[in-house]
Amino acid sequence: MACSNFTFFIRSLSTTSSMQQLVKAPIQVFGIEGRYATALYSAASKQKALEAVEKDLMKFHSNIKTDPKLRDFIANPTIKRQLKVQALKEVATKTSMNSQTSNLLQALAENGRLVKLEGVINAFRTIMSAHRGEVVCQVTTAKELDADQRKKLESVLKSFLQGKQSLHLSVKVDPAIIGGMIVSIGDRYVDMSVQSKIKKYTDLISTTV
Repeated sequence: MACSNFTFFIRSLSTTSSMQQLVKAPIQVFGIEGRYATALYSAASKQKALEAVEKDLMKFHSNIKTDPKLRDFIANPTIKRQLKVQALKEVATKTSMNSQTSNLLQALAENGRLVKLEGVINAFRTIMSAHRGEVVCQVTTAKELDADQRKKLESVLKSFLQGKQSLHLSVKVDPAIIGGMIVSIGDRYVDMSVQSKIKKYTDLISTTV
């Protein structure tokens, strides 16, 4: 059934023969959300509508967060699928959404997957970030970095980039790691936190006692 639903989505993106071959996404994203996002990227890419679709999704995502009625409508499992399909089609028309964005929303409604929408949007944003050559980096520190520390950190992280890649850095504070930092950049993950070291030594001691 899931395979059939996904096939429906692919077909809903375009019915032309020129769209039968998927455009490979610049990065692989996993799960149901990743499959929908990848298919959307392919269709939007062929229609030269990537930026328009991304803008639509960001706006719709923002509306979901600020509009309780829309949020409840998306999440309510008692509303019939066809009613959701029709309602989202009307919303897309009224807000002048790109046809590929509209197709995505209708397909998710038809397949009973609207609860996955936020995940699909996040997956699409990840793909678009890679499409623009952005390398997403998440750094966690025990306390906030000052301007000089952040500048030095960015300099080190940029040394991992290649060609025209650009760094998309976000830093968050988590006192629980005690000290040091945790760095996730691209497909690399390095845990240099004091918390991690304490756990390592604690585990080592417990196995030797």
